Amino acid sequence: MANKIRTVLADDHPLFREGVARTLMAEPDFDIVGEGTNADEAVQLASDLLPDVIILDISMPGSGLEAARRVASVCPVVKIIMLTVSEHDDDVAAALQAGARGYILKGIGGKELVDIVRSVYRGESYVSPDLAARLLTEMKGGGRRGIRRDPLSELTAREEQILKGVSRGLSNKEIGRELNLQEKTVKHYMTNILQKLQVRNRVEAALMAKDHFPEN
Repeated sequence: MANKIRTVLADDHPLFREGVARTLMAEPDFDIVGEGTNADEAVQLASDLLPDVIILDISMPGSGLEAARRVASVCPVVKIIMLTVSEHDDDVAAALQAGARGYILKGIGGKELVDIVRSVYRGESYVSPDLAARLLTEMKGGGRRGIRRDPLSELTAREEQILKGVSRGLSNKEIGRELNLQEKTVKHYMTNILQKLQVRNRVEAALMAKDHFPEN
């Protein structure tokens, strides 16, 4: 099936993580592309694989909240879901501020989990209804990204290489040939770059790059 939802799971309880993986993989539109057990592994997997969705345990080693903040900063294209036992309002607020699009309690059923992950993948947000859903209304689209003084400084070395190619007028295919990457990989990176720079298209990104890299 084309366009599977590429998903990374990070939870330090193997039995639970395996159960979530089995639940999602039983559906034809999911692909589990990576699994981690702590915050550092989660961030590394998000950076290396650029999945569509990453599902984090809030209480895993290194803190799921810290992982969410780092993933939101480094890979804003990745949609973050917290899957946790915590029902504290403070945790819900902190997760949404960190960049999470979904906050789900671990007692949820498999079918509902699948439906929620699909909805977050489509761009919707979700907080378990009994968890002060008003926080979602207050923070949705609000505090996640402030105005950054220099958004280009958020780019990884690879993203900077790709953006320089864009500023030279190269197509994704030409950039891929130059950097030995598949065209679809370049396209995926470009989506990430546009979100990091908060611009609408590659023309605006190229203009920012020309200002930032005048010698390019």
